[in-house]
Amino acid sequence: MSKIESSLDKAFAKLVQFKEMGKVRLCALWQKYSPQLSQAKRVDFATVKSFLVRFKWRLLLILVLLYAGSKAYDYFFPASAKSGGPVTVTSFVVQKKDVPLIIEATGTIVSNSIVDIRPMVTNTVATIQVKDGQEVKAGDLLFTLDDRNDKANYEKLKALADDAQKQYLRAKELVAKNFISKAALETTLANAKSAQAAARAAEVQLSFDYIKSPIDGRAGIVNVFPGSLVQASNIVSTATSSTATSSVGSMVTITQLNPIDVQFVIPEKDIPIILENQLDGDAMNVTVTVGDSGKRTYEGKVLVVDNQVDPSIAAVRVKAQIPNDAKTLLPGEFARVSLVANTLKDALAIPSQAVVINPRGKLVYVVDKDDKVAAKPVKVVYDYQGLSVVTGIDDGDRVVVEGKQNLRPGSKVREDKSAAPQATTTSTTPTAPEKK
Repeated sequence: MSKIESSLDKAFAKLVQFKEMGKVRLCALWQKYSPQLSQAKRVDFATVKSFLVRFKWRLLLILVLLYAGSKAYDYFFPASAKSGGPVTVTSFVVQKKDVPLIIEATGTIVSNSIVDIRPMVTNTVATIQVKDGQEVKAGDLLFTLDDRNDKANYEKLKALADDAQKQYLRAKELVAKNFISKAALETTLANAKSAQAAARAAEVQLSFDYIKSPIDGRAGIVNVFPGSLVQASNIVSTATSSTATSSVGSMVTITQLNPIDVQFVIPEKDIPIILENQLDGDAMNVTVTVGDSGKRTYEGKVLVVDNQVDPSIAAVRVKAQIPNDAKTLLPGEFARVSLVANTLKDALAIPSQAVVINPRGKLVYVVDKDDKVAAKPVKVVYDYQGLSVVTGIDDGDRVVVEGKQNLRPGSKVREDKSAAPQATTTSTTPTAPEKK
């Protein structure tokens, strides 16, 4: 190949040399005779004939050289080579497949259940059974308030209730022996029930001194200390200064971390797709990514789609639930959500770069069996991350992906063997789909 290229270079150099020599000779002749021609008042046939006869051999030599140079140029550089020959392209064979219709959104990690622990009575904290960040179960004791007064009141009312019950039982025996009337029996029954109710109320009041966790979860920062005064329905107040430490908030917050939820919004235009899938009874799957690295990925399912659209943002809220066994997710974290809203059955998916946009619309170049291309107009139904689902082409068509900028309808192409083969599947996990 190197010898052939060297010969071609030498031949081309010779042609260039002949061309330059011809230019030089013509310029010399023009400079020599142009003054005479400009001074001549008229150029008649006799003058032209005399010129041709005088320089006929030189003119003939110039014409022969020009002709030979033209033929040599056409031989070494044929028209097909000058026009570029077949255009090297990379193509993709279209195949029918199911393509997930995915909607991307941003959301926030939220707890499935979260409870602020506040006192039901005004009292003083006696002991604290929970520690900062402790895992607790429903029913675990968190705080004990000063229960001396409530316990004494309960014991007094419990004793009165027990005595009233005994009085009622004795009255029943006396009625059976006709020592008292039935009216007296009913009075003792009423007294017994009243005393028992008072005892139960005192028991409930006493239970407020033992604050327990209503849910399974993780305790946050404890905001009270032994001896702190807490009041019913108040904000536990303590402030940090040079002499004292206090916090503003609940006594402690219990947060359920497993499972955990993610809340996000879906644009109004995509609501019909979601509702249609809900009516089919299928739970929509979501993929949640947390963090900039993208390594923390979780799979879950949609729990609920809100029953109204927020007109201020033209979107609807959606909540999904994801497992959090390692408890690495915390409420308030930013999350990226990919929602599989539907599946396009037997769709024709091609690489997005195969689509050409011109003033008349969108088209693709399809290669026929003779390796010639034809332009076919297409309509993009769905587009995401390098994948386009289109209509207007057929299953098995071979479309041009790379090299299309040099094509015209009817252009001949050849496949670039050095390029990596186009994958027949493309990752699908998108931003809101382009629905048309």
